[in-house]
Amino acid sequence: MRLWSLDPALLDRRALVAGWRETLLAQKVLRGETKGYTRHPQLERFRGRSDPLQSVADYLHAIADEADRRGYSFDRGRISRARSADPDIISVTSGQLDYELTFLRNKVEGRDPEWGRAHLDDTTIAEPHPLFAVVDGPIERWERVKPRDE
Repeated sequence: MRLWSLDPALLDRRALVAGWRETLLAQKVLRGETKGYTRHPQLERFRGRSDPLQSVADYLHAIADEADRRGYSFDRGRISRARSADPDIISVTSGQLDYELTFLRNKVEGRDPEWGRAHLDDTTIAEPHPLFAVVDGPIERWERVKPRDE
C-alpha cells in the first residue's frame, strides 16, 4: 500500500490509479470492513487524526480532482464522505517527500521513461498532497525503506 504524500499532479497514470485504489482500500480498513492491512504503517498518519475517515475522504477528493484534470473518471461515489470545508491538515517531513519523489522517479523510469523526463526531471520540486503541510525532518518513522530504495 502506497498512500503518496506527494501532490497527485506529480504522479504518473499508474501511480495515480494505484493511489486511488489503495486509498479506497485504506478507507475500508478504517471503516472496519476488511481483515487485512489493519496494521499497515501508512495508515498511522490518518489514524492519528480526530476523524480518520474524513481525512481519508479529503485525501481521496484531491486524487479525484487530479483525475478530473486529466480526463479520467474516478467514481467519487466510492468516497465515504463529502469534502471537508476545513480539512485537518497533516504534517509530512521534507525528508519523506524527497524520498517519495526519488521512489516515484525510479518506478517511472522503468515503466514510462518519456513521462518521467517530461514531468519528473531534476528541477521537479517534491510538492505535497493538498492535505499535507511540509515540516523539516527525515523520512517518516512509518515509512518502510527497503535497502534498494535508499
